[in-house]
Amino acid sequence: MIDSRIKFRHLQTFVEVARQKSVMKAAELLHVSQPAVTKTIRELEGVLGVEVFERDGRGIKITRYGEVFLKHAGAALTALRQGLDSVTQERIGDAPPIRIGALPTVSTRIMPRAMQLFLMENTWTRLKIVTGENAVLLEQLRVGDLDLVVGRLAGPEKMTGFSFEHLYSEQVVFAVRAGHPLLKARQSHFNALGDYTILMPTRASIIRPFVEGLLIANGVPSLPNQIETVSDSFGRAFVRASDAIWIISAGVVANDIEDGALAVLPIDTSETKGPVGLTMRNDAIPSLPLSILMQTIREAAMEVAAGRPSSKLDAQKGNPT
Repeated sequence: MIDSRIKFRHLQTFVEVARQKSVMKAAELLHVSQPAVTKTIRELEGVLGVEVFERDGRGIKITRYGEVFLKHAGAALTALRQGLDSVTQERIGDAPPIRIGALPTVSTRIMPRAMQLFLMENTWTRLKIVTGENAVLLEQLRVGDLDLVVGRLAGPEKMTGFSFEHLYSEQVVFAVRAGHPLLKARQSHFNALGDYTILMPTRASIIRPFVEGLLIANGVPSLPNQIETVSDSFGRAFVRASDAIWIISAGVVANDIEDGALAVLPIDTSETKGPVGLTMRNDAIPSLPLSILMQTIREAAMEVAAGRPSSKLDAQKGNPT
């Protein structure tokens, strides 16, 4: 538990005396008197219950307890300065952009609302949002080209060095155009899949193993006429203009279903359900604007999980688009 008696001046004075190995030099750099420095160090020692400096001939040296405390005091001051600098940089627009990797499952459902909420915070922060296959985005995150990836939880072998924060869960759906013949069919939909063009997630996508497992479990070991794609714009256009069946995460087509442009085949896909959330590097410390953005993503995800259609959020909130 942090002792409330320890103030910023105690840490600043202690670190400076340790660096200079001199009360006099520390006092000059801190623009205070030597007695003031001595008094501050005595106050710190009183709180800690140990001496942090001891006499060494005509000078002073740090004690064993002081060396232990110095590591933490120095880190605390560094973190505080970084926090102050990040706020200052963001306010004057000098900070680098926040780089977000968003999988298609959140690009159309979560991120637009999250961006609305984020812009209302007036952080004056530049944003860069990219989408693509999960493997590509995670590699960019690993090497530092991205600050955050928003999407499905990757497999354990791909999560080394990453942390994941669960936001909600969703499953795969079989989406078709409104009026598709299979919407009224009485026979098994799995038996009819071979008669149509199937848009499948690519082999590098997170949901591909779930989809393959579902098909095999229902007697469909292969599909003769399929197109692999992660392009939601292509998938949306192709399915609307044909009788193709799009096997895709529910979030990608949620708005299309709300609008009535697409429909979902009555197929039980509950076994494809998986967590969606935020993936970051374990060693990453979010900047202030990134922390704010992550919070707006959480809020947008909560709204969607509560069943509030994203297309109606603006009207309900009265926010400008």
